[in-house]
Amino acid sequence: MVRLLRLLHTFVAAILVTLDTIVMGSYGVVAGFVPPRGDWTFRGARLWGRIILWAALVRRHVEGHELVPRDGPVVFMANHESWLDIPVLLTSVPVQVRFLAKKSLFRIPFLGWAMRAMGFIPVDRQNRREAVKSFEEAAQHIRTGRSVLIFPEETRTRTGELLPFQRGGFLIALKAGVPIVPVGLDGPARCLARASYLLRPGRITVRFGAPIPTAGLGVTAKDSLMAQVREAIGGLRVANQGSPCSRA
Repeated sequence: MVRLLRLLHTFVAAILVTLDTIVMGSYGVVAGFVPPRGDWTFRGARLWGRIILWAALVRRHVEGHELVPRDGPVVFMANHESWLDIPVLLTSVPVQVRFLAKKSLFRIPFLGWAMRAMGFIPVDRQNRREAVKSFEEAAQHIRTGRSVLIFPEETRTRTGELLPFQRGGFLIALKAGVPIVPVGLDGPARCLARASYLLRPGRITVRFGAPIPTAGLGVTAKDSLMAQVREAIGGLRVANQGSPCSRA
């Protein structure tokens, strides 16, 4: 009976998410032409994310948003557990931000069109040369004063444990000399695991950590910086656990 209810909930949510993506994606493409380009689309993306979480019966709780700098760009780095990570982060990051996302997402009608209109940056993980270009584009965003968000694991974890971090995002932060803000997501995999397409209602907590400075560090500090950020994200994602998604 429980599985049947989850299946029904997932089916209804899928219909709502599809309609949400068509409507807000269309808005995003049009709004993308309004200066400053991408900012109005990003505001629409926040609403898109809220509707998805509402349809999924997922409650969102944010901690540490006051730690996020407002006086300059940063590189946000978060753990990656679920498809729900993106709408949760869109609705939680308190500043304008652009995501690095896998290239295949940009081929999805309406969603991909809006992502391009926002200035999201496609990353081709299969093509090293194209991936380097994507990181250079992200660095350019930072130079213009825009923050970026990166999943340093690059893909969703299957086990719930942090995967190895990739170095690209750290090199961006080091070369730009901007702080890294660690973000811990607690709950996405319990609400929608990578190995499942069935939703489970519940709560996801987003925790922002204190910015980790990179100014004055060279690329030789990459390994120690990766270790520091990994430790920070690992602590944030498990802090005060005990609010698992309900077994509706």
